[in-house]
Amino acid sequence: MNIFVGRLTHAITDLHLELLFGHFGQVDKARIVTDRVTGESRGFGFVEMKNEREAVKAINKLDGVKLENTILRVKPAYDRTEN
Repeated sequence: MNIFVGRLTHAITDLHLELLFGHFGQVDKARIVTDRVTGESRGFGFVEMKNEREAVKAINKLDGVKLENTILRVKPAYDRTEN
């Protein structure tokens, strides 16, 4: 399952996301989306977890949690072509 993680500070890295979500199960991939020109974080990222039950638990536990003085927005990520 692909998970959207928003409202991230620029201090958060891919490794931070992997460790945070790793508390709930196996993380296949974690990445912060960066600006193509500056390379700086755009304030959101994605986490991939194979086990859907673990992913749903992570979403439920982490959405609305305060991290680095901001409130995280965590929800399932959907393919842009879906609508």
